[in-house]
Amino acid sequence: MKEKIIAFVHGLISYDYILFGGVLFLFLLFLILAIILRNRTGLSIFLILLSFAILFLGPTLGYVEMRKYLFKNEVAMDSQQRLTFTPAIVVRGSLKNESQLDFKSCVITASALKASSSALKNFVYSLKPLKSKSIVELGLAKGDTRIFKIIVEPFTYQNDYNISLKASCE
Repeated sequence: MKEKIIAFVHGLISYDYILFGGVLFLFLLFLILAIILRNRTGLSIFLILLSFAILFLGPTLGYVEMRKYLFKNEVAMDSQQRLTFTPAIVVRGSLKNESQLDFKSCVITASALKASSSALKNFVYSLKPLKSKSIVELGLAKGDTRIFKIIVEPFTYQNDYNISLKASCE
């Protein structure tokens, strides 16, 4: 757990520090405003609740949304092929950098999911894939596209399945 926290802190960029500082500033501002307006009980309670909501939700939601915006990418699956003599699936695709920043590294994950006609079951199946495989692509400049191939093995599931691709870049 300690290694994960250290890796998270080392992966922070200057925008993250600005976000965390802004959240702390808003928390203290609304808390001080609630203390100043303590005679107006309803407004004071609302400001206290708002300040704590900002304190707990602001860093989490802000971090996730900022990463989506700053490191925007598009992953497309070109083909998938189940091999006949080996229990594996070969997934070919492309990763495009749509952000204004160069990516240092991208982790591309291919997941094999059970398939169902029910949207609710498909959501549940997406939480626990049958098999996943990840690769790392290094150094992707803005506007560039990288072709990749992932081999998901061993894959012995015989029923209907879907393949999902996702990428996390920094």
